[in-house]
Amino acid sequence: MSLGEPNLSRRPDGAAFVIALVLAAIAAVIIWQTSLMRVPPIQAKVGPTVFPYVIAVGLIVLSIGTAFSAFRGSFPAREKINYRPVLWVVGGLLAQMLLIGWAGFSIGSAVLFAFVAKGFGRGPLWMTLPIGFVLAFVIWFIFSRGLQLSLPAGPLERLIP
Repeated sequence: MSLGEPNLSRRPDGAAFVIALVLAAIAAVIIWQTSLMRVPPIQAKVGPTVFPYVIAVGLIVLSIGTAFSAFRGSFPAREKINYRPVLWVVGGLLAQMLLIGWAGFSIGSAVLFAFVAKGFGRGPLWMTLPIGFVLAFVIWFIFSRGLQLSLPAGPLERLIP
């Protein structure tokens, strides 16, 4: 069987139908919320409502295409899920949420970077944690000092005048 031909030996893909429904639901919420926006008359033609509608139309097209492919059974068979990388990423997000308030942006984001790198199989934590800290500190410095935007500052960020 070549690419693009339906797999007639498989039944319609239920998981893909669920994904199509979720995409359609997200599009419906975007359309609904955008329709509730109050737009000044001067911005009525091309204003802040245009882009959300474009996104919603794109999601509807993706939903229809996903449903069509699910009905045809043309999705490839899925591999068994490896939960270990997912747990590393989720653990990194949780650690960042717990750390960012009192340890600051740089430390919280460094932990997130290291955990995500570990989840993707890149290097040990002792190596990725300092790399993540340097990257996060540079980002914090650019946003906080260069652009005058407020990012959570921890003890290390408070050392910078």
